[in-house]
Amino acid sequence: MTSETHPRERLKQAPAEILRCLPALGRVMLSTRSGGATHERMGAVETVTAEADAIRLGGTFHDSRIDLTTVVSMVADRTATMRDRVLPRLECQDAAGESLFSLIALDGLEPFDKALESFGAGEKLDPLVRDAPGMGGAADVPEDDLGARSFAAILASGAAITIDIERPGLFQHWEGALPEPKPAMGFVNIMQPDFHLHLKAGAVAGWERQEADGTVTLHARDAEGKSFGLVLRGPAAAFGEVPESHAGRG
Repeated sequence: MTSETHPRERLKQAPAEILRCLPALGRVMLSTRSGGATHERMGAVETVTAEADAIRLGGTFHDSRIDLTTVVSMVADRTATMRDRVLPRLECQDAAGESLFSLIALDGLEPFDKALESFGAGEKLDPLVRDAPGMGGAADVPEDDLGARSFAAILASGAAITIDIERPGLFQHWEGALPEPKPAMGFVNIMQPDFHLHLKAGAVAGWERQEADGTVTLHARDAEGKSFGLVLRGPAAAFGEVPESHAGRG
């Protein structure tokens, strides 16, 4: 942070202009939560490409599409810390001022401030009150949890799949061979160096299955039968043993 900026501020420039600075931030984590799923991609953003009313982030570590009809403003926040280290972020917000997802600068404050220097100071905002780390979430994931059982079945199949998140303002993609899922603190965790999925126990109550041209798509449904944007795709063999719902739920 410099004398010209604020710890938390709404930037005056349009999101399309601000997003062009992402390659200068170093390693970036694009993190979004939807329903009980947190979907994260980590690494350098190599390309920022305009596509009609959207911006696509690409490269070895990122494959995301940001919808500029939904994301209409951005907030620079320099108040978040982890282990006494500042991890500044760009929050992508909708017209109501709701933060939809964040781009977190993993290499810290210096490259973040340097990349944003030309934008000048924004509108000063009050700092957010954040929950303490580790709040929420049961200690264990139940053995019959559908998310845990599903990913265990996919792992056993040995097939590579894609894990996407589709939510207002963002589509984010990952594909590869599934690592062993790690249940902890009430979440099923899928973790690769460039990708994390944290799926809350009980978040997935069922899967809506579609199949076309040899590819199966599973849309996660919550307890009310609503989709929350978690989508799995792959060959039929990957999902042959994935249960459709919890035992006893039809």
